[in-house]
Amino acid sequence: MSEAPAKRRQVIKGIDASGPYPVEYRFAHAPNAERHLVIVLAGLDDPDGYGWATGEMDDLPANILWIRDRFDGGSASYLCRDMDFGVEKSVAEVVARVTELLGLHRAEVTLWGSGRGGSAALHLGLKHGYGNIVAVGPEFALGSPLRERRPAAARHLLGEPMADEDARALDALLPDLLASSVHPQTHLYVFPPADDEPDAGREMCLGLLRQYRNADLVHETFPLLNLAHMLVAGLVPRLTAAPRAEGRPSAGLPGIGSYLKSTSVVQGSFAAPVVLSPGPDDLLSATGVRLVGRAPGAVRVSLWENGTYLASAPVTQDGDWSWTRRTWTPGEHNVRLFAVDALGYQSPRADAQFTVSDHLTPEVVPTRPGAAPPVVQRPEPYLQVPGARVGFTGFATGAARVGIRENGAVLGECAVAPDGAWSWAPEGPWAGGPHTVEVFSIGAADTESRPVAVTFTAES
Repeated sequence: MSEAPAKRRQVIKGIDASGPYPVEYRFAHAPNAERHLVIVLAGLDDPDGYGWATGEMDDLPANILWIRDRFDGGSASYLCRDMDFGVEKSVAEVVARVTELLGLHRAEVTLWGSGRGGSAALHLGLKHGYGNIVAVGPEFALGSPLRERRPAAARHLLGEPMADEDARALDALLPDLLASSVHPQTHLYVFPPADDEPDAGREMCLGLLRQYRNADLVHETFPLLNLAHMLVAGLVPRLTAAPRAEGRPSAGLPGIGSYLKSTSVVQGSFAAPVVLSPGPDDLLSATGVRLVGRAPGAVRVSLWENGTYLASAPVTQDGDWSWTRRTWTPGEHNVRLFAVDALGYQSPRADAQFTVSDHLTPEVVPTRPGAAPPVVQRPEPYLQVPGARVGFTGFATGAARVGIRENGAVLGECAVAPDGAWSWAPEGPWAGGPHTVEVFSIGAADTESRPVAVTFTAES
């Protein structure tokens, strides 16, 4: 999924789920293929878990990777969840992977963050030896002060019961890293927190920072974006050349384009939600319009109209979803919707089209008993099967026919034998790749059962 921010950058959204924790990101290519990468890390209060993501960096001639600080629904400060440092490992792997796929050396990377994002920039940048770090108002003790000031945020990192030893372990991360003098060649630009209260721990860390030969403690009045442009250009405020490594990384990597496609937040293999009701020709009352559909494999369906978010409808374990809005304006409506799975990946979009009239009254539709759902014996779910030979067999007690559909389109029907057995095969081979097919019973009065979803992968 991509979006165009206020200026000229195209921003690509993705989720890298290869590590212990899924990492959500936004990426923008350098306007003219300039050789630099800026990693932007968010603070606790940055909107939607992204920092500096509202157009401030659009003129920066660099590749930009924003990493979202939302893990299991809350801020982990890019460190841990319940003291599980798989969060840090996942983030570090994404930063290293994008750097490598862009063909850059670590000297050509700047980590940038404010508040807890600045702390994360210091931690990740020094631990892994990236070229530049810009930390605006970083916190140096990452456990105890957070537990005292913002216990809900601390609980997400520390877990219950927020033990003292765990808080002290987080407090020691940055001081111990700075004391080790690791990667002394890194260029450090630290804007100390604007706090007049004496803090021995902070003063100790600032003293350790001064031991780095390329460290600058910068006044908060220094223009931050000017500093960003200098670093991207390979300069530092003293106008000395930044180090560049010789040679290039080894060839044969799939490239950043393949990575962005494979980790895109919108996955073509994830079926779009099916809208069963209302239909495109339906004329409905302005009150009580109910949207009903199917989204197997999803946890929720997100609904939008004219670019405005309407609601999020939960999906049951059986794949059913529904949503009712009390009142609608008269006229034609086109509700765009997509499914979202447990990792946050999105399906392609689907549309629910209908017309609303304020001259109608809601009809009461009598309920009719539906047919029992069918039993599908073959194919077994989640198998990889030859695409030319995928047929369906099973039982459908009390049904007259069984129907097959995919992505809302009916593929065919078959009769049910007196003993309840049925079988169906497509007229041609299946397209290679994943398929989610719905099988439903049809009763004597043409009533449909709840569909049963079968997912398989056809070999091309």
